Amino acid sequence: MRLQKDETAYNSKVKRFNMEKWIPYLFITPTILLIVGFLFYPLGTVFYYSLQNYDLTAPYYNGFIGLENFKNIFTEDKLFLSTLGVTFKWVVSQVGLQLTFGMVAALLLNQAFKYRGLVRAFAFTPWAISGVLASVMWSLMFNEHMGVINDILMKLGVISESKAWLADTTTVFGSVIIAELWRGIPFFAITLLASLQSIPNELYEAARVDGAGRLKSFIFITLPQLKNTIVLTVLLRTVWEFNNIDLIYNLTGGGPAHQTTTLTMYIAEQAIHGSNFGYGSALTVISFVILLVFAVVFLKITRYEREV
Repeated sequence: MRLQKDETAYNSKVKRFNMEKWIPYLFITPTILLIVGFLFYPLGTVFYYSLQNYDLTAPYYNGFIGLENFKNIFTEDKLFLSTLGVTFKWVVSQVGLQLTFGMVAALLLNQAFKYRGLVRAFAFTPWAISGVLASVMWSLMFNEHMGVINDILMKLGVISESKAWLADTTTVFGSVIIAELWRGIPFFAITLLASLQSIPNELYEAARVDGAGRLKSFIFITLPQLKNTIVLTVLLRTVWEFNNIDLIYNLTGGGPAHQTTTLTMYIAEQAIHGSNFGYGSALTVISFVILLVFAVVFLKITRYEREV
C-alpha cells in the first residue's frame, strides 16, 4: 500500500515537472506565431513569387519559370545596374556623412554648457519628423520660385538666378543627400551620446595625467569605447538607407532621368506600378541577399560578435 502511494506521488511529481518544463514554451508561442506570420511567411512568399511569372497585366502567361527572372535581371535589365550604382552612392554618402556629423554633434552635446537640455531637444527634433513631412518641407525649400534656399543663396551672391534643384540632373542627387542628412544625423547623435556618457571619466583623467591631449584621448579612449556602438549603428543605418524610399520618392520620384532611382524604388516601380510581382520579387530576393552578405561580412571584419 505504501509502495503504491510512493509510486503515485512520484508519477504526480513527474507530470508536474513535465508541465513546468513546457510552460516557458507556452508563453513564447504567441511571439513565435507572430514572427512566423509577419516575417517568415512573407519572406517565403517573396522567394516563391521570384520563381514565377506573376504579371497582373498579362495573367495568361503566369506560371512557374524557374530562374528566368534572375536571368533577365542580370543579362537584359540595364536599369538594374544603374539603380544598384545609385543605391551604393546613396548608402555610402549617407552613412558616412551621418556618422561623421553625428559624432561631432554627440561630442558637442556631451559638453557641459547652459541650456544643454534644451539644445539637445532641438538637435534631436529632425529624427522625430516623419519622412513624408520632411520631404514636403524640403521640397518647399528647394522650390525654384519660392524656395528659401534660392533666396538665401541669391542674397549671398552665390547664384545669380533661381535654380530648380530637384529637376536638374547635376544638383538633384546632392539636394536629396542634404535633405536625408538633416533627418539622419540625430540618430547617430543620440546613440553615440548615450555611449559617451557611459565612458568612465577616470580614463580621461588618467590620460591627462600621462600628458595626452584631446586628440589622443579621442583616438585611444573615445573611439575604442564607442566601437561596438558605431558598428551596430552603421549596420542598422545601412540597412535603413538601403531600403529608404519615402523621402526620395516624395522629392523626386526617382528622377530626373533615373538619377535618384535606387534599387528599392525600382522594386516598387516594377511590383506596384508595373504590377509585375514576379519580377519585383526577384529584385527583392537580390536585395535581401546583398544586405545579408554585407551584414555577415561587416560583422566579421569588425569582429563585433567576438567583443560582445
